Amino acid sequence: MSPLARHDLLTVTPGAWSRVLAGRPDLAEIPHLAGWAERGWPVIARRRGPGEDAGLVAAGLPLPPALGKRRIGLALDPGSVTPRPGLTLTEAGGAAPAAWHPTIAALVAHGAAHGCVPRVFGGLLWQALTGLPYLSDTSDLDLLWPDSLDRAFLAHASLDRAFLGGLARIAGPAPMRLDGEICLPDGFAVNWRELHAAGPDEAVLVKGLLRLELRPVAALRAALSPAA
Repeated sequence: MSPLARHDLLTVTPGAWSRVLAGRPDLAEIPHLAGWAERGWPVIARRRGPGEDAGLVAAGLPLPPALGKRRIGLALDPGSVTPRPGLTLTEAGGAAPAAWHPTIAALVAHGAAHGCVPRVFGGLLWQALTGLPYLSDTSDLDLLWPDSLDRAFLAHASLDRAFLGGLARIAGPAPMRLDGEICLPDGFAVNWRELHAAGPDEAVLVKGLLRLELRPVAALRAALSPAA
């Protein structure tokens, strides 16, 4: 299996899922879990915790707010999981509240103008995938820019101050908080708000599947330039 990045989705074979649940009595009474894999619903790659088996795939599954928003950590056999594509904002947009639709349209157009396609994560992703009520009145809209499943976008995307400034202008009047990350060529990602607010001589936090790092803003902007 190819190396995973944060927010990558994985489908689990139903047989392996049943074995995992059999070894986790703490999950026995949680609704929807028994048939999760049979429905084709995925889990998501996560950072491995200290002492976890490096030979297993660290994955997670967030429960809806009605079930306490618990984040379930799983360790899966590599042979039991298959990476699957995430959802673009256009693909997931139908599961969003009607009040979000104008903002979603503006974000899709903004991405197209800069040569990139936003992918969703967070509540909208899980609501679109499962049909379960993950979104509430206080939910954020979480996006990945550009779509990290297609690294070719990075060679052409104009992820510069105009791009970040445009995001900020869309976020201002939006009915939800617009959050998310810009994906880097090495699999790390940086929060777009933090990058937009940071000065050229500052450093910001970047997140990878294995670790966190502080990186200079100037280096990040260079990595995300069309010439990079």
